[in-house]
Amino acid sequence: MKVCIIGNGLVSLILAKVLSKKALSVDIFSKSMFKKYSSTRTIGITKSNLDYLNQNVLNIEKISWGIKEIKIFTENLKKEEILNFSYSDKKNFFIVKNEEFFNFLKKKLKNNRLIKFKKNKGYQEILKENYDLIINCDPNHQITKKFFSKRFIKKYNSSAFTTIMTHKKLKKNDVAFQIFTHRGPIAFLPVSNNKTSIVYSFKTKLNNTSDVTKLIYKFNPIFEIKKINNLSKFELKSLNLRNYYKDNILAFGDLLHQVHPLAGQGFNMTLRDISYLSTLIDERINLGLVIDNTICRDFEKNLRDKNLIFSTGIDLIYEFFNFESKTNSEIISKSLSILGKNKFFNSFFKKFADSGLRP
Repeated sequence: MKVCIIGNGLVSLILAKVLSKKALSVDIFSKSMFKKYSSTRTIGITKSNLDYLNQNVLNIEKISWGIKEIKIFTENLKKEEILNFSYSDKKNFFIVKNEEFFNFLKKKLKNNRLIKFKKNKGYQEILKENYDLIINCDPNHQITKKFFSKRFIKKYNSSAFTTIMTHKKLKKNDVAFQIFTHRGPIAFLPVSNNKTSIVYSFKTKLNNTSDVTKLIYKFNPIFEIKKINNLSKFELKSLNLRNYYKDNILAFGDLLHQVHPLAGQGFNMTLRDISYLSTLIDERINLGLVIDNTICRDFEKNLRDKNLIFSTGIDLIYEFFNFESKTNSEIISKSLSILGKNKFFNSFFKKFADSGLRP
């Protein structure tokens, strides 16, 4: 059985590895051989998704940095945590550099005989290859424009700035900080004992990036900063595709859904999608059935509404803190702080962040 993957990013490589372990032949089509990632971009991975990657893709323990605690503040209550997600002695959230993860996986796939990298082809040319399943991860491909242009989009009219900060070495740099400021949320995510990744989502336009650097110093929670690397920038939006498939062509990755980075859930949603797609394929292989568009149908049926609800939940969190910062209300912040100390509420949020809404 043959599968085609369109796109050359991290998600495409993970999919290829997962499918090749099922003895499926995988062709990856893209304009260039490999995508280039910014050295300042990082991704957060939940414990359940890290376990899935380690078991089904490759072990990334040595390139990931574990976090034991996540502390959340608002600008209105600078010293009082409104939420704290701690995991006792366990590390339940992990930070990985995009570029490092991609290069690590690319190296591991080089000698995989079931995976072939091919030059990009148009829709009709791909159809002639008679693939059992076509997975489209490329938002700019001809197939996307032809079948997957209808989507729910919310523009935040804001940008995210990312960088890596070097600071004085800490004994244990295993606490992440998120601060909701009047300009937008800023996250400090450890990647080593002396380096921390920063993601600052700005709601307003800036004349120059030096303003971002000044605010990083202003909201710096504990670090003795030595150096802040050059900033990278990307636009923010929330996106959900209306239809997940056409015949045996399945849309995937950022083409399916995008969310605000404040909770680090975008990549985790996609990893859960990969896990579920893998389960659907296993079920058919075990029953001796062919891989066809019923997989796409079941994938959409069981995930589209759940992904939309989950995305909406992330957006509501963003809007809540946006309202809190606009009103400058300590009452709202303190109310949330009290709620955050509730064991049931805390447990629910941990489960929501780790597992999402799965079928």
